[in-house]
Amino acid sequence: MISISSPIPGMPNGKPAGVRCVNLTDDLRCSIFGRPERPRICGAFQPDPLICGGSRAEAVKIMAELEDIDSGKFL
Repeated sequence: MISISSPIPGMPNGKPAGVRCVNLTDDLRCSIFGRPERPRICGAFQPDPLICGGSRAEAVKIMAELEDIDSGKFL
């Protein structure tokens, strides 16, 4: 799970990587979708096969690897 640095309803300091968003429902939908308090980054994200792969499991793996790179774990 990726990090989000901007404030989110219920997560005023953003969402750290690896932490489930408090606005994610049990069926993996955003409970604040379409609402003005939804972070701009969430609405701006455009799915792409390079990031999302071909399945949810592959997307989670790719995003975790990107988070590791971004955090400096591979430096």
